[in-house]
Amino acid sequence: MPIRKAVIPAAGWGTRMLPATKSQPKEMLPVGRKPTIQYVIEELEAIGIKQVLIITGQKKRAIEDHFDRDTELIRYLKEKENYDLINTLKHEESDCQLFYTRQSEQKGTAHAISLAENFVDNEPFIVCLGDSIIMSSQPGSLLKRLIETHEKRNSAVTIAFRPVTLENVSKYGIASPNPDF
Repeated sequence: MPIRKAVIPAAGWGTRMLPATKSQPKEMLPVGRKPTIQYVIEELEAIGIKQVLIITGQKKRAIEDHFDRDTELIRYLKEKENYDLINTLKHEESDCQLFYTRQSEQKGTAHAISLAENFVDNEPFIVCLGDSIIMSSQPGSLLKRLIETHEKRNSAVTIAFRPVTLENVSKYGIASPNPDF
């Protein structure tokens, strides 16, 4: 069955990024001229994902606002004939459907993902973190390779890891993969 859906947990407090994340979601912190989560959505779109559930929490309304079509702003920019800025809003016209649900209590990433049970409806799906940009040579290429590996091995779960130094272990979700598996 092809993978058509993705889940993005984006409900955390962003404590590692304080004070910048006190009133702004870390997923909305800009990298260049776009918020981090927009890069994540673009990677998913590049591999044909059509439905994305974003799990939000308190103080995360800016994520929904960012992806909503802002007709007043577009009308204003058209009146000013500022088409370059209108082109920066192309994400608003995407055919990828975004859905939202709220994690009302901080219970961790696994709990947030469990809130997607009805959305995924027993279909295979991708989980991408809303504050982690995947840098690859071509948009979506790492995700494509992960999906190909997942399907080739008929895996129950396929996960991408990256090494971290021992002093940074406490800052991240940690896994110790079995090299013999």
